[in-house]
Amino acid sequence: MTKWQERTALMVGDENLEKLQNFHVLVVGLGGVGAYAAEQLCRAGIGQMTIVDGDVVEQTNRNRQLPALISNEGKPKAEILGERFRDINPDIKLRIVNEYLKDERMIELLNETDYDYVVDAIDTLSPKVFLIYHSVKAGYSIVSSMGAGGKFDPAMVQQSDISKSYNCKLAKVIRKRLHKLGVHKGIKVIFSPEEVDPKRVRAEEGQNKKSAVGTISYMPPLFGCFCASVVIRDLLEK
Repeated sequence: MTKWQERTALMVGDENLEKLQNFHVLVVGLGGVGAYAAEQLCRAGIGQMTIVDGDVVEQTNRNRQLPALISNEGKPKAEILGERFRDINPDIKLRIVNEYLKDERMIELLNETDYDYVVDAIDTLSPKVFLIYHSVKAGYSIVSSMGAGGKFDPAMVQQSDISKSYNCKLAKVIRKRLHKLGVHKGIKVIFSPEEVDPKRVRAEEGQNKKSAVGTISYMPPLFGCFCASVVIRDLLEK
């Protein structure tokens, strides 16, 4: 154990800290939710991570995303975060995948190695369902972030099985698609049942999206922290 991990060891014990160093977690999506999830995993002492995102930092990311600084605009999120995580833990084994994953490429990534946990922080529907379904099919434990957009009250964020999620439009659509694929439960999700004010949503044509949803600085990071906590607590219970 190195000095920077003393407080974590005090919290979970030396033996559990050593366990964390032997786990490999896959994080797909490094936006408002995924970047914070990945950083908390890194700071907790997860020894190996594969981080995936093909996006670059944009000005509109700055209200909520970890790598979003003026000096980083136009730079790949995955590369920025990889450098940051190595600055936190120089011993971390890190694989950086700077690409958008879909279809066969996603299956290929899932089959390339054995992961101890998968974090789904993708914000577009089809790739998200694809990752969830094929992670379940491969036998991986997975936690998936539902919609943080339009939510305002942090006290309403919660964890449940996807079958018990409610009052979240994204979760509803994902449940329906997964049902068609024969998956009804067994996926942990982070969601908020808070009603979304229609004034917080704006019609907007963009890549893979038909609307823009308002976000407040603290909600996507909170969803990410919830995801990281699920991963860490589940792995330590193994």
